Parts: sequence; C-alpha cells; structure tokens
Amino acid sequence: MNALHDQLRLSMPQLRITPLLIAANVVVFVAMLFSGAGLWHSQNGVQLAWGANFGPATQDGEWWRLGSALFLHFGLLHIALNMYALWDAGQWVERMYGYFRFALIYFAAGLAGNLLSLVVHAGQAVSGGASGAIFGLYGALLSYLWLERSRMQPGEFRWLFWAAIGFSVVSIVFGFLVPGIDNAAHIGGLVAGLLMGMLLIKSDGNVIAIQQGGRVASGLVFVVLISAMVARIPPPAYRWSEEKLVRQEIGEFLEQDAAISRTWESVLQQGRRKGVSSDDLADVIESLVVERYEHSFEDLSALPHDARLPSAQQAERLRIYAEQRRDASREMVEGLRARDGKRIQKALEDARKSRRDK
Repeated sequence: MNALHDQLRLSMPQLRITPLLIAANVVVFVAMLFSGAGLWHSQNGVQLAWGANFGPATQDGEWWRLGSALFLHFGLLHIALNMYALWDAGQWVERMYGYFRFALIYFAAGLAGNLLSLVVHAGQAVSGGASGAIFGLYGALLSYLWLERSRMQPGEFRWLFWAAIGFSVVSIVFGFLVPGIDNAAHIGGLVAGLLMGMLLIKSDGNVIAIQQGGRVASGLVFVVLISAMVARIPPPAYRWSEEKLVRQEIGEFLEQDAAISRTWESVLQQGRRKGVSSDDLADVIESLVVERYEHSFEDLSALPHDARLPSAQQAERLRIYAEQRRDASREMVEGLRARDGKRIQKALEDARKSRRDK
C-alpha cells in the first residue's frame, strides 16, 4: 500500500496498545470460562458478577461498569469477531494518532457507547463487549481519512474510506436485524470516535491539522452529547444493592432450612427410638428448630420491601414459609409438653403442608 502506509509506518509508536488490549480481552475471557462462563454463551449472572453494564447496578454507584464492560464478552464468536475488528482498525488508528491519543479515543468511545446503551435500553439490558470502543476506532479512522484526503492518493483514500464506512454501516444494519446485539453502544461509540478523531488529530509536520475552530466545535459537540445522555438516563428500575442483599438472604435461608429440616426429622426419630421424654424433646425442638425459624423469619422480614426487585416475590414466599414452619414447630413443642397427641399430629401436618406449598 502506498505512501500513507509508509508514512504511518515511519511514525509508528514504540509502545503499541492494540496487542495489549487484545491480550487483556482474551485473558478476561479465559478467566471467565474458569469461573463458570460458557464457551459459546454466558449467562447474565456471570456477566454481572464480572462487571457488565446493567442499569440497576451501574446506577447504584457502580459506574465503573461502564468501563469494565468493555472487556467482557458473551461467547467465543463474540470475542473472536471483536478482536479481529480491533486488530484491523486498531493498527491503523494507533499509527495515525499515536498510542496516547489512540487510548483516549478507544476508552472515550467505549464509555460513550455504554452510556448511550444505558439510556436507550432504560437500564434493562445486560451488556458488554469491546464493540463500542472498536466502532469508535472506525469513527476516528473516518475522521482522519476525510481530513487528510488531500494528502492521499485518490485510490488509497477511496479504498480505506469506503471500506471503513462499509464495515460500520453493515455492522449497524446487522445489529438492527439480529436480536441481542447492542446497537446503541455501536452507534454511540462510532459518533464519539468521529468527534474524538477530529479533536485529537495530530498537528505535527506529518499531518495537516484541522482548523482550531473545528477542534473546538468537535470538542463542544462531544461534551454536549455526553451531557445530554447523562441527563436522559432513566431512573433505575430498582437498586441492585438491595437485590443482591435479598438474593444473599434467600440463599442463606434455603441452606439453613434444609439443615433445620434434617435436624427436626433426626430429633423426632431419635426421640422415638431412645424413649426421650416429651419435655426433653420439646426443649430440643424449641432451641434447634423454633428459634432458628424465628431468626430466619425476622431476617426475611427485615429485607427491603420493594415489589420491583426481581427476587421480591420469592423472598415474600419464603418469609411466609418460615413463619409457618416456626408456628408448626412451636405447636409441636406445646403439644409435646401438654402430652396432646392431636396437637402434635396437627403440627406435623402443618409442617408438611408448608413444605409442599413452599
């Protein structure tokens, strides 16, 4: 290729960011595989644990997810396509802008793309991937080629410029046709890359600088667009910290419930075999069953009462269940102490029924 290629090769920075970015993405992907992610498709739970962009979590003080999501991919095909595009565009843009400006373009576009995704999807989509930042590189490539077209051979300009446009257009159209692709991040990254490309184009002797007014205009437009997106972020559907608290409590209760149920059955069986007195049996059930269900009921009752939380209904069902099991075991204790066979039988039936309805 030509004069532009030779010119950029001579100005190529010693430090190269593109291979480092590819390596970082691959390392994160492999690490996620070892933590339970699927090779071809990862569940949202895994992505969320690793820092995917998700409205209720991002807006609940975890704004770092706008950046961490750039290194997360949902499967082998996802990362393979993105890394190929990053290698293809990254080498050109890094040579054109230098490694420092290249890094600014990459991360500014990626963050802007994830911010627009947050706005467009109203915080309901779990998103990740380097594609927003990569589209930013293609945007910067288009800015550079257009601004430097007078210094390039016509054939060279047409080949690079229309190839970059073709990739961007085809990818965005494909994103509208295929469900699950975060086109908002793509478009946000592309626009941010176009503006950052105009703002950061080199002004040394190798490259003709954009007029100062153009730089100021592109910078102002970028700031205005970011400000507009921030202003239009919708309120989160719920607080992620509260949802995590509810999920944690549910998990702990389910483990404890299984242990309490085993204890209850074991105590009753031992009481029948060893002839333990009713009072002693009642004391054991009260301390090992009643009190533990009482604590669980109190813990579940103290959880945030927000019906919008995805786990709210399950937490409420378990709260009612814990109350029923507490009352049934308490009835068992009172029946044992009163030597009342009917109360004991009713307590057993209530306990079985609550477990069936759980």
